[in-house]
Amino acid sequence: MSKTANYQSELVACFGRPVAENPTGVMQEAGFRAAGLDWRYLTVEVAPEDLRAAVDGARAFGMRGFNLTIPHKVAVIEHLDGLSEEARLIGAVNTVVREGDRFIGENTDGKGFLRGLRQDAGFEPSGARVVVLGAGGAARAVATELLLSGVSDLNIVNRTIGRGEAMVADLREHSGSRARFEPWRGTYVVPDDVDLLINATSIGLYPDVDAMPDVDLSQARDGLQVADAVFNPPETPLLAAARARGLPVLDGLSMLVYQGVIAFELWTGVAPDEAVMKQALREALGA
Repeated sequence: MSKTANYQSELVACFGRPVAENPTGVMQEAGFRAAGLDWRYLTVEVAPEDLRAAVDGARAFGMRGFNLTIPHKVAVIEHLDGLSEEARLIGAVNTVVREGDRFIGENTDGKGFLRGLRQDAGFEPSGARVVVLGAGGAARAVATELLLSGVSDLNIVNRTIGRGEAMVADLREHSGSRARFEPWRGTYVVPDDVDLLINATSIGLYPDVDAMPDVDLSQARDGLQVADAVFNPPETPLLAAARARGLPVLDGLSMLVYQGVIAFELWTGVAPDEAVMKQALREALGA
C-alpha cells in the first residue's frame, strides 16, 4: 500500500529593504531542521510602496507569519488585524503571527535583548541606570522592555530632538518619570554613574563597518556593561573600544538570536534548540 505524502512546507518570511545581508533565514531554518519541522523561511525584498501587497500575498500563501525589518516595522501596523500589548506600547512590529485568519503584530526585539542581557552577559537590569543611544524602532523596543524590567533611570540620547522627545513622552505615559531625554550634541560623554550603555542605532552596521557612535567612554565606571544592537559585524568599533577599556560587552548577535527564538516559539509552538540557531548565525557571519 502506498504511503500518503505531504510535500507542502509551512512558510514564514522576512520583509524588508534591503534584506540581502540579513542572515535570519539561516538561523531559523537551522532551528526548523533541528526540531524536525518541515518549515521554510523566505527572505524577501519588499519596497515600501509594495508592503500592503506583500502582506496580502502572505495571507494568500497561507504563511504562518513573517518578520519585518527596516523600513517596515511601523508601516506594517495598518495592514494587520491586531497587536499584542507590547507591540502597541512600543509602536512597532518585528514579528507577525497568524491566529486563525488574523495577522497579529508582535515585537520580540526588546524581549530578545533582555534575554541575551541576562543569559549571555549575566546582567540584571532591575534597578540599573541605563543610557540608550537612538530613538528608532529598536530603541523603542529595548527601552520599553527595560522599563518593564524595573530599571531605575532610562536616558534616551538622540540627535533628532523631536523624535527623542516623542519617544520619551510615549514611554512616560506608561512608566512614569523614569524615562528622560537628552539631546545628542557633539560627543556624548558617558557619565560615571551609568550601569548599562546600549547602541540602538544602525551606526556600525554593514557596510559602514568602521562607523562608531560619537561617544566618549573615558569617564565610564569600571564594569559599565556596553551592548550593541548591530549584529553585522558582531564586533563593532564601539564594542572594540569598550573591550580596550576592559569593559564587559554584549554583541548584537545575542539580541538577533533571542528575538528569533521567541518568534520561532510564537510561530510553531515549539521551543527551538537555541545553541543550534546561535551557531548557524555565527557561521553565517563568520563570527
